[in-house]
Amino acid sequence: MAKDAKDSYLVGLIGSGIGPSLSPALHEREADRQGLRYLYRLIDIDALGAAPEAVGDLVRAARDLGFDGLNITHPCKQLVIGHLDALAPQAEALGAVNTVVFEDGRSVGHNTDVTGFAASFARGLPDVPLERVVQLGAGGAGAAVAHAMLTLGAERVTVVDALADRAADLAASLNRHFGAGRAVGAALDALPALLGHADGLVHATPTGMAAHPGLPLPAELLHPGLWVAEVVYRPLETELLRTARAIGCATLDGGGMAVFQAVDAFRLFTGREPDSARMLADIAELAGPVGTPR
Repeated sequence: MAKDAKDSYLVGLIGSGIGPSLSPALHEREADRQGLRYLYRLIDIDALGAAPEAVGDLVRAARDLGFDGLNITHPCKQLVIGHLDALAPQAEALGAVNTVVFEDGRSVGHNTDVTGFAASFARGLPDVPLERVVQLGAGGAGAAVAHAMLTLGAERVTVVDALADRAADLAASLNRHFGAGRAVGAALDALPALLGHADGLVHATPTGMAAHPGLPLPAELLHPGLWVAEVVYRPLETELLRTARAIGCATLDGGGMAVFQAVDAFRLFTGREPDSARMLADIAELAGPVGTPR
């Protein structure tokens, strides 16, 4: 049966602390408008008492139970790769998966975070300078948004991570893909000097999520000449964005990325074209205005 011939779908999200996720509502609302029976289930490893390394067992169980696909989030986007049958080119290039589609008993990993972040950034911060971009976080989300920033035309992205080796590895991967000198890795102690001369900051760590509240960096490192883009979307206004707005930074919340990556995942799961405008309206209703100062 062709994927778009079905009218009933079972999908889920695997991750840690995902209770506040808006993905179920985003997917199910759009499916309802398209006349589909669509169940989106949360598979929270914290609630299960499972380690992140259990993601392979959870993926296999979902496949055996008849799921059509899964979204994957922190901290499993990289760990899941070794448990899949195949990777789409984008996911293979990134070394991170946020969407798994089950087809004919096989599990295929995709990454919709790159296109999701790029679409949100182009919509929400269309005219900001991109010569010197600092990105905090080199995990699964970090790999995706760094690819997106370079695709959008950033001249150089400096990736900073608490694990300096992880930042260096991501930078090396980006340079292989985009050309030498486009990315560099740095340790956390380099942040003050880097942000003093940066055009913008992309935040791609879990800090600020409902389960991980707080600021990911000292507030005094922010300055009005800096734009700040957030990956976290729940809550939509993180402490980082609130602090940045208060001193005059142009900001972008994570809601747009959440919508546009969901648009691409919905298409992969169902073979049907979702309406991104309707889904942006959904998240505005569920979590507040997307990509605009408040």
